[in-house]
Amino acid sequence: MPGTRPRTHPRTRPADVDGEPLRVLVVVGHPLAGSLVHALAAAYVEGASDAQVRVVDLAVDPVPAHPASIDELRAARDGSTAHLGADVVRYVADLRWADHVVLLFPQWWGTYPAVLKAWVDRTFLSGSAFRYGPGRRWERLLRGRTARIVMTMDSPRWWNRLRYRNAAETSLRHAVLAYCGVRVTGVTRFAEVRHQDAATREAWLRTAARLGAQDARRPRAPRVEHDGSPRPAAV
Repeated sequence: MPGTRPRTHPRTRPADVDGEPLRVLVVVGHPLAGSLVHALAAAYVEGASDAQVRVVDLAVDPVPAHPASIDELRAARDGSTAHLGADVVRYVADLRWADHVVLLFPQWWGTYPAVLKAWVDRTFLSGSAFRYGPGRRWERLLRGRTARIVMTMDSPRWWNRLRYRNAAETSLRHAVLAYCGVRVTGVTRFAEVRHQDAATREAWLRTAARLGAQDARRPRAPRVEHDGSPRPAAV
């Protein structure tokens, strides 16, 4: 998988909102390079060749460090992130840039690996991804964006649904993405991984490529951009 720098594909599809193809951010949430998740991500990126694609691979890209203070979990009151480390600044910029976010990860212990949780904690910032308002209200600052979840697991789908209550998907779909205004367009679960043969895994790669091509054909939708103006209740 590509490392620290964005991968941008040629513009081969009709212009959309502002003359650009869809902007896709692919986040690989597996800490070990060469995994099945990496192969699925590579297939997705190849399929999405009509889109602009950036890749964050948490097996090779820096995993965000634990925050040293509460200020490292939020943007400044003007929306800037200059006070954060360079890696976090880049990840926040990637998220703001994206129209569509693809999260790929293995299910471990009923949820997703710590590297992906660290990326979420340090990237979906108060004042940047969401902003508190008066009382119990808040603003979803990533409205207009979409996401796709792709996960692998050794559990059968029925066990994941009945016993684990789809915990990984529920956490990302509702507690993270929807909370910030991001609409999930699809969830793909590749189940019982260790019991599958090579032919099945090859079929999964074709599925991932097909999902990439499908997403790349989507037009860019208008996004709601916040003004970044200071607000006392923002952070």
